[in-house]
Amino acid sequence: MTMNTMIPLHKSLFTEKPTLIVKNSQFSVSAFVYHSGVQGLRVENQQGHLTILPFLGQMIWDAEFCGQNLKMENMFSEPKPVPTVIETYGCFAFHSGLISNGCPSPEDNHPLHGEMPCASMDSAWLELTENSLKVCGEYEYVMGFGHHYRAAPSVQLHAGSSLFDIHMSVTNLASVPMPLQYMCHMNYAYVDNATLTQNIPEQAIKLRESIPGHVHPTQKWLDFNQALKSGEITLNQLNQPQMCDPEIVFFMDNLSQYTANPEFRMTSPAGNTFVTRFKSNELNYATRWILYNGDQKVGAFVLPATCRPEGFLAAKNNQTLIWLDAGENRQFTVTTGVEK
Repeated sequence: MTMNTMIPLHKSLFTEKPTLIVKNSQFSVSAFVYHSGVQGLRVENQQGHLTILPFLGQMIWDAEFCGQNLKMENMFSEPKPVPTVIETYGCFAFHSGLISNGCPSPEDNHPLHGEMPCASMDSAWLELTENSLKVCGEYEYVMGFGHHYRAAPSVQLHAGSSLFDIHMSVTNLASVPMPLQYMCHMNYAYVDNATLTQNIPEQAIKLRESIPGHVHPTQKWLDFNQALKSGEITLNQLNQPQMCDPEIVFFMDNLSQYTANPEFRMTSPAGNTFVTRFKSNELNYATRWILYNGDQKVGAFVLPATCRPEGFLAAKNNQTLIWLDAGENRQFTVTTGVEK
């Protein structure tokens, strides 16, 4: 019988000087607080470490495995205790959603990527087994005359592995159905000349044609988009950074028609590979987001989701909004990291 050890995480554990909470032959966990006041948790195994923000939406702030930094280049030196993700956009991964997600259209009234990224978590704890360590948390969203749900995200490291699992469980606590949109938003680094591959057909990867409010196109960018759309050029290799400002975004819809288990890779010229795997019966859509400028460099080769990230109304109109019945639960799991 495997033994599970549960270790509650109280905010008083988090001080300016890191506090060691767990250490054994496979894992170590330290709690600390940033100058900004945000609590951080450094979780290590033999292959690398994650820095998780257990009380700020359970964001993964940093990720490094096999000597590779997984995270986008950004302008933030530390996370900030703010209500929306755009004010602290320096993390490796966040939970986008859950009532709404993506870029709001002018007619939408939700924040960019919804209410979950910076949610103030109600509780956090560790679950330790012989060969895994899980950071868990719970957040209850409740609004008078509005929605009521429980979100239970977790991040699981495995002994000796450079892959980890990002999980989200959502339960509708209201007496009426609730809308659900979810994206596991992983902001991978832009790797010069990396090759992007996946187990879905090339024609399934479609260029975004709408231009959201935060994108200010140049003529050069519009011409590049036209060439991508016509198939004259592809972006299977990250070798045109000057063309990825503003961002270049691709959509992949209805993945279950191609595979039950989508797999996406970004491989550097040196042969180092970042990989992401998930199930299309949970996350049937995906987005690719490439951005390269003086302040931010992103090679988000896949962002698995329940719909496109074009806001609440777009998902409603496209009939890709999920409705959770009263008491219903949905679970999403993404495995990602460095492939060895």
